Amino acid sequence: MAEKERLSFEDALKQLESIVKALENEETTLEDSVVLYQKGIELSKFCSDILDNAELKISQVNEVNE
Repeated sequence: MAEKERLSFEDALKQLESIVKALENEETTLEDSVVLYQKGIELSKFCSDILDNAELKISQVNEVNE
């Protein structure tokens, strides 16, 4: 968890893209695929949370400026 907290959105997205490529690789074992999938889900949630927070901040700024 601490590793994700230090990640930027862009770094997390790059890791997620690399996981997708690895999962698409037919040589990735089932065990590795499960581990990669789990990490991908965690990174996806991390990115989604960052985007949700950014959207909230933008909405708040827009409300103040109306």
